[in-house]
Amino acid sequence: MSHDYEPAASAVAVEDAIPEGYGAAVLPFPDRLSGTSAAVPNEAPERTRLTPRERLVRAARTVRAAARHERTKAAARFTVRHGMFALYGGGILARRGWESRTTSRYERMMRAAEAAGQPEVAMEWEQRAAAFRSARHQRRMDWITAPLRLAKSALVGALSTAVGLLALGIAMAMTSHHIADVIAPAMFVVHLANMVVFIASVVWGPLLTVLPWLALLACWNAGRKRQAAPAWALPASLRGNEGEPITPSIVVLALRDLGIAPLRKAILEMGDGGGNMLSPIVIAGCGVEVDVLLPTGVSTEEVQKRRRKLAENLNRHEHEVFITIPPAARTVRLWIADSGALDEPIGDSPLVVDPGITANYKTGRAPWGQDLRGTVVLLSLYQRHVLMTGLSNQGKTASLRAPALWLAFDPTVEFRIGDLKGIGDWNMFDGLATVLIQGPTDEHVLAVTEMVEEGVAEMERRMLAPKGTPFPPLVLIVDEAQIAFMCPAKGADGRPLGGTKATSRYFNAARKILNQGRAVNVTLWQGTQDPTDQNLPKLVREGAHIRGSLVLGTKAQSVMALGEKAVNAGAAPHLLRQGLDKGTLVVAGDGVDLEPGQASITVRTHYINEEQAVELAERAKAARTAVVTRAATEQDAEQVDPLADVAEVIGDAARMLTREVLQRLAEMNRPFYGSWSFQTLTEVLEAAGAAPYKSGGQMVVSRAKVLAALEERDADTAESDAE
Repeated sequence: MSHDYEPAASAVAVEDAIPEGYGAAVLPFPDRLSGTSAAVPNEAPERTRLTPRERLVRAARTVRAAARHERTKAAARFTVRHGMFALYGGGILARRGWESRTTSRYERMMRAAEAAGQPEVAMEWEQRAAAFRSARHQRRMDWITAPLRLAKSALVGALSTAVGLLALGIAMAMTSHHIADVIAPAMFVVHLANMVVFIASVVWGPLLTVLPWLALLACWNAGRKRQAAPAWALPASLRGNEGEPITPSIVVLALRDLGIAPLRKAILEMGDGGGNMLSPIVIAGCGVEVDVLLPTGVSTEEVQKRRRKLAENLNRHEHEVFITIPPAARTVRLWIADSGALDEPIGDSPLVVDPGITANYKTGRAPWGQDLRGTVVLLSLYQRHVLMTGLSNQGKTASLRAPALWLAFDPTVEFRIGDLKGIGDWNMFDGLATVLIQGPTDEHVLAVTEMVEEGVAEMERRMLAPKGTPFPPLVLIVDEAQIAFMCPAKGADGRPLGGTKATSRYFNAARKILNQGRAVNVTLWQGTQDPTDQNLPKLVREGAHIRGSLVLGTKAQSVMALGEKAVNAGAAPHLLRQGLDKGTLVVAGDGVDLEPGQASITVRTHYINEEQAVELAERAKAARTAVVTRAATEQDAEQVDPLADVAEVIGDAARMLTREVLQRLAEMNRPFYGSWSFQTLTEVLEAAGAAPYKSGGQMVVSRAKVLAALEERDADTAESDAE
């Protein structure tokens, strides 16, 4: 067997395949003739050695590249941002604490009022500061006598406790016939004290460890809410040039880039760069204000239509720029908020803060909120009809209820209230209002309509009285009035309750009061949602003296709510932010102070929550003659049998949860049972001998007990009749 194998040629091929530059490396290669491996020479590469300088340069480049990487920047911003939150948050909390203990807040507000040329507001803050100092002085005087009072209380408490424990021990010893039981209660107290001390000693150490971290967390949260960090460390959505001070050049550039060709051309041709268009920029509340004299050929309407673009050119959000039309021709007035300032709360209402608040229907003014300049807005309600509109869940009821709570402090005012929402927003007026109707059904609409018609009858009676007869104020309030206007039900006379025709009972009654009621101190306040011609007729909405609107969906709705004149002059509730501008109203009318030529004002109202409203109502009741509130839809109590109704709603069930019983009773007869609580139901059933009991951890009502109570009652009634 022969082999055609040439080793030399193979070696040459391998050498040709080896890249150049390799050194004396050898590759094993089988030598088939000798059976051994042949070494093929190959040169290894030389390793380049870096000098110390080159190594330093390379390290510096690596560090610089890492430092410029976006992840490194993000980590640095994150660290600085949250560190500054904690640092500045501590300062914020410290300042709040200092202001709560000193008069620095009052002094700051006085200086601001004086700088704004409002001496009456400054005087009001000075009076509040004096009241604060007086209360603080009284508290300090109380602290002087506090140790003696505390010592007396401690001594009396210790003696009373010792005597009580001894008496309890004697009673126990007499019962058990063991003399040792005399000190048993005292020993129990001693053991209890030992246990408390032991628990405190166990908890004290971890508590001391956790408290600094809790304090740090509180500081961080306060700083986070205020975004108290350098601008470059804030998230991307909050960085940029937002919040820059407004200067004349910024305003001129923003106007130049609005996309209005005549305006741009005129600014470019002006020798002073457009500065002559602007009035001095002045501080106005939480922002600045400037008047802009537009060149010929540019209308104010063109600028108003570009509000969003103008706001973006000014590095603001749309809701932070307001455009109104002052009296001067071809002029627009810009109010530009500090970035984020409108998202800060304005504080509690003076009604809540001042325990000595009083009201006067004729001469007084209700504290309602603040305008965009930070000026207190006071509302005059004397002989004025009120209309509040807006989308659902934006604060309409709270805005309407606040002036009513203030007016309740005038004991001469009578309220008659119809709440067609019926969820308890006006419950606190039970005992203040002579009529309080709450519910959304057709029966409630009928009752509200009859209430307004009774107001018409009272108005007509007063108009026939001799001249000079004094009339106490009568305020009719209808919340969710759109339900009345759109109610299809008819009364006993066949006339529709709702609608906008001459036969509509509610429409006609409201129109009559709006036309003539103010002359005899009969006024109508209405709150309505989503105004249209169907749920808010023109004759009704234009009869109101004070017209306020929260956020709306369209400009057409804004016209219906406030009137075409106010909207053409810059009123724009449809540009408010739904969900974010709760309680912010655009108000037109003569109940608030407007600058000459202004047709509307934007008001950030004070929010009075339900608990505060209940407290205010109780204070008002204490200052008034007791009023028995009548619910116009309630049935005669003698015609209602609660025990029989409970048996009916339980039906064939052996037992039923008390909350379900209450719910079914309310569905059966809401006017009577709608205000019942668990306590009311329990008292009724306990009196009948069918008290609720616990089953499976929940309170239930037994059908057998209720039926037994009914049988026993019927038997007692039969015996009484027989006697």
